[in-house]
Amino acid sequence: MASSRSTRASAAVDRLKRRTGITSYSMARTGDGLFFLSEKPGAPPLCAPLEMDDFVAFVNGLGPQEVKRVSKNDIEFEKQLVRKKP
Repeated sequence: MASSRSTRASAAVDRLKRRTGITSYSMARTGDGLFFLSEKPGAPPLCAPLEMDDFVAFVNGLGPQEVKRVSKNDIEFEKQLVRKKP
C-alpha cells in the first residue's frame, strides 16, 4: 500500500514540475509516513510534514494552475443546464 501512496504524491510533484518548469522540486517521506516538499534535495522543507491527502492538496495549490480547455459545445451545454423554465 505504501508504494501506491507515494506514487500519488510523486505524481503531484511531477505535475508541479511541469506547471512551473522547475525540475529541482524534491519530495521526501518521513519514517512516520508523512510527506514534505523542498525546492531541491537537502534544502529546507517548504511545508511541515503532511499526510498524503494534505500533501497532494498543498502541492496542487502551488504554482500556476492548468487552464481547462473548454469547447463551444461545453459552453452551450452549461447554458442549457442553468436555463430556467418560463
